[in-house]
Amino acid sequence: VQLQACGGGLVLAGGYLRLSCGASGRTFSRYSMGWFRQAPGKEREFVIGISQSGSTYIEDSVKGRFSISRDNAKNTVYLQMNSLKPEDTAVYYCAASGSSIATMHYEYDYWGQGTQVTVSS
Repeated sequence: VQLQACGGGLVLAGGYLRLSCGASGRTFSRYSMGWFRQAPGKEREFVIGISQSGSTYIEDSVKGRFSISRDNAKNTVYLQMNSLKPEDTAVYYCAASGSSIATMHYEYDYWGQGTQVTVSS
């Protein structure tokens, strides 16, 4: 599976962005999908994920602001980010896992290249 993330950019605090991650291949629906982020000088951290059945799991710091969805017909997963804060600034990565619920980076088998999100105050 090859993943391609896009949609990052520069936004003012309080604004919104929608990231997309397209996957190659015909087995997209078999994978749970996740978004991670990595800020400068920090470790990559789990943000949000969606299972093969559509169940979502969200890191506490983004609850109520971020949401995830998937369109299996388009082999695409989306990350909607609202009420963005400067601390959301990071490179965002999408990833695919064979597990049903995966929140750790080592549970993910495939990674996209990352897209930069910068939130200015």
